[in-house]
Amino acid sequence: MNWQKELKKNIETIEQLKKYIKLSSKEARDLKKVLKLHPMSITRYYLSLIDVNDPNDPIRNIVVPSANEFAVSGFYDQSGEEKNTVMIGLQHKYSQTALLLATNECASYCRHCFRKRMIGLPNQEIMRRFNKAVDYIKAHKEINNVLISGGDPFVLPTNIIKKFLKKLSAIPHLDFIRFGTRTLVVFPDRILSDPELLNVLKKYSKKDKRIYIVTHYNHPREITERSRKAVDKLLKAGVIINNQTVLLKGVNDYPDTLAELQNGLVAIGVNPYYVFQCRPVKRADHFQIPFFHGCHVTEEAKKQLNGHSKRFKYMMSHKSGKIEILGIMGKYIYFKYHQAKNPKNLGKIFKRKVNRSAAWLDDDLNLI
Repeated sequence: MNWQKELKKNIETIEQLKKYIKLSSKEARDLKKVLKLHPMSITRYYLSLIDVNDPNDPIRNIVVPSANEFAVSGFYDQSGEEKNTVMIGLQHKYSQTALLLATNECASYCRHCFRKRMIGLPNQEIMRRFNKAVDYIKAHKEINNVLISGGDPFVLPTNIIKKFLKKLSAIPHLDFIRFGTRTLVVFPDRILSDPELLNVLKKYSKKDKRIYIVTHYNHPREITERSRKAVDKLLKAGVIINNQTVLLKGVNDYPDTLAELQNGLVAIGVNPYYVFQCRPVKRADHFQIPFFHGCHVTEEAKKQLNGHSKRFKYMMSHKSGKIEILGIMGKYIYFKYHQAKNPKNLGKIFKRKVNRSAAWLDDDLNLI
């Protein structure tokens, strides 16, 4: 398979979608309006995972647009990325980490994406001058890791990925390099059909400077035989794979589903990393569940998990930092900063009164 040609066969119009999924006339009209705001792109592989007879199928909910996207509550830049941008395509929110936005394209477009503002759309946020970004990282020795994200950097040609790794690996103070990619989940043939990509990753994933992949499995049905093979090839190339799940209403907000997912990931060699509270992103906040429900789901799921599969932390990526949602005790829900834009907040634990409908924290936390 030529993976680039295969991606050109993605489902991108309602007319194409109707060949696979039954839509009423009203649904079709509504979805065409949605696509004028936020484009659709679904690989034929990922589309094959949908139960077309179930209008509430969780895989369908992840990638097929819905009329819920007409809602305009929430914000497009919920994590304050604009304020942390030091040059086009380079963010530096936490002292140790540099984030590169390498593309605005993905193999498939998730409807809950927290970068919905830019995915598949013209924008001014994507990195244009990679060498300038490298110079910035060289000059900031507090940076010990780089996350290459987007969009999905694995939709870029392999020679571009090789260029990234060659330049970044030569920086002495970097301990590791990460790629954020969902291709293992939505398009495993990107890995399976390109031995050169595996060769590049193997070359640069060294014993003293590993390459990490941060991927994004949300549902146990995403762990298919092809996906398992892609994971296996990456592991054999010396790559370490961590997973970030987002708690999504109608997808995985059930303890049994979340437990099955985490157990399945550990079985194939993918490390549970974070389970994220869904952000209140404009035209996507219908995926949110309240903290109260999220604590129930994660804690009940952990009762079904062993030590390895329960390693994940229930987190939120807030404007002020990465905050762990520790749990509920009495009338309060407790939180802890793991990363903080203000270093004084690092490690700080704070609490809020339980509100059964609250799904996010105010931007101004007024911590003392």
